[in-house]
Amino acid sequence: MDKLGKRGSGFVRTRIPRPQVVLQPVQLVRCSCSTRNCPCKMSQLPQKSPLASPLSEDTTSRVDNLPMESFWLEVENIKQSTEAEQEECSLADVKTQEEGEAEAEWLQDAGLSDLIGDHASENDNALLSTLTKTQAAAVQRRLDTYSRSRRRKNKPPVRDVRDIFGVAGSGELVTEKEEPSPDLLLHNIRTSSVQKQAQDYSCTVRNPGKEEVFNMDVAYSEQAAVLLKGSFLPESKRIKDGNVLTKFKIPKGRLGVTRIGDLSAQDMKKIPTLALIELTALCDVLGFELKRNKAAKLKTTEKKLFGVPLNTLLENDQKLLPNTKVPLLLQALLSCLEKRGLETEGILRVSGSQTRIKSLEQKLERDFYSGLFRWDEVHQNDVSGLLKRFIRELPAPLLTAEYLPAFAAVQNIPDLKQRLQALNLLILILPEPNRNTLKALLEFLSKVVSRENNNKMNLWNVSTVMAPNLFMHKGLPNKIPEGKEKQLAEGAADVVRMMIHYQDLLWTVSSFLVAQVRKLNESNSKRYQFCDKRLKNLLRKIHADKDKVEKNQVEPSKVVKVHASLLLKDSLEVHLNNATRVADVLRQFQKNLGQNGWNIVNTVNLLKCNNSTECTNLLLYEVGGNIGERCLDPDTYLLDLYHINPHAEWIIKQNPSYPRMF
Repeated sequence: MDKLGKRGSGFVRTRIPRPQVVLQPVQLVRCSCSTRNCPCKMSQLPQKSPLASPLSEDTTSRVDNLPMESFWLEVENIKQSTEAEQEECSLADVKTQEEGEAEAEWLQDAGLSDLIGDHASENDNALLSTLTKTQAAAVQRRLDTYSRSRRRKNKPPVRDVRDIFGVAGSGELVTEKEEPSPDLLLHNIRTSSVQKQAQDYSCTVRNPGKEEVFNMDVAYSEQAAVLLKGSFLPESKRIKDGNVLTKFKIPKGRLGVTRIGDLSAQDMKKIPTLALIELTALCDVLGFELKRNKAAKLKTTEKKLFGVPLNTLLENDQKLLPNTKVPLLLQALLSCLEKRGLETEGILRVSGSQTRIKSLEQKLERDFYSGLFRWDEVHQNDVSGLLKRFIRELPAPLLTAEYLPAFAAVQNIPDLKQRLQALNLLILILPEPNRNTLKALLEFLSKVVSRENNNKMNLWNVSTVMAPNLFMHKGLPNKIPEGKEKQLAEGAADVVRMMIHYQDLLWTVSSFLVAQVRKLNESNSKRYQFCDKRLKNLLRKIHADKDKVEKNQVEPSKVVKVHASLLLKDSLEVHLNNATRVADVLRQFQKNLGQNGWNIVNTVNLLKCNNSTECTNLLLYEVGGNIGERCLDPDTYLLDLYHINPHAEWIIKQNPSYPRMF
């Protein structure tokens, strides 16, 4: 089997740390424009990868004979709306990275910068201790490539791979059992036979017409490795109905499901690096090479709304409305369309007047923040035109210049479940402003699809209209191989369709990533430096003994205290057993609110309906220990959670998204 460095040769190079499942930067449409900067071209869309793996099958027909007229019409509308602005569209030169540069950037964005450079850290990186076998192999391969490039340039040697992963002199990776390294390790991952794992993942084979399980407990790359070694390769079915997609169900484990908004900002900062490493490992197993070019930069404008970076927009909006997570202009556009446009036939597809849209943009720049802009006087189709223009005019694509090719190339993964796994990781890697803005847009598009009977815009129609606005950007290089336009257009629309249809799944943080965050927090908490080595060794021994006792003594029941400091002065004593869930504790809390002896701090914080407090207004949080803060799923089994994080506090808070009633 060829090494992965040669097998996935179709991938585009765009800054490596933002991994891509991408092939070549190619343009989507042939254009008659004479200028090389024409923005009516599709930016960095990939062609099919000639993979040399069992997964290499014809994936060009997953979207079979679905109408694409809306896509090409939207491309033409974009071309017309930007013809007068050609001189403003300047492409930055994209420099090809030298050997080793891409790997160095990847290691930096993966939180492993202390492994490279002239002064590589001698201390163990806590992140390394959390990695799975496939993730460690992905890191090791890139560190090997970086080390070779440094030696060729006669620079000081970097930290040897054997010092990091315990590789013996024979070139083998030493763990609890000796295993080959580094590309041999990946080869073994593909070919080794583990009967138990094969049975665990046999359920992932496509089963048309039935709901399928989407496993988030085990790393996606490990699942893919088991499928490859067991030859459980799902077939890629042709899709003749643009609105019929497989149903997936995330099984709730004993610790519940974690959504993106459930974790604290402190813990969410760790997720992108872990997701980056996992996406890299997944693509390594599937035979894709992850390479990127450095992102092109556009000159910023003096405008206040259109063409302004998301971060700048949010900083300005937060001065007016603290904690704003989605630009106020986008919120206003979506709100206007939801009130008056959802029932309009052809909304999003039927273009408004370009002259009126340009005039409205100027009025918004002048009057939006003063509150003088009159939304009720604007035609719905013009509002939808403003919405699409806002997305296109962002200085960097909403999916980011670094990740745009990766999103586009998801179409090249043959299996739908693995495409969704890659999309889930890409969503987690996105910067928070981009992720929040994308979610607001997708929620609106889902509402449009739900009114299909009236507006005649089904899922595929909406996807084909929005794909050019998300994947075309004037600030990126454009090259599309001749004859690939239709395939790439369908692929881009298919990715948008998946994001709309599966957004609840895509905005879920996998259980294996949460487990890695816990392990990373535990590792960091044990890395305090002490001047007295004897004290340090003593504390380490106490920790080890305590952990050993806790692991060996799993209690069948436990009495714990649940706090509600913002609501009550008293704490709630809860008896836990194997059947106690979060929902049970919240019901018990609700039941005890009216009993004597409870000292209520603030009755305004409690929602009163029919003289009773609704527990739907209350949430239980896990705080401290090996997690910053996590909002718990109502179906979380608390005794299991206690065994995972015995040092945490449990606090009841009011649901911030629930409307207050006084």
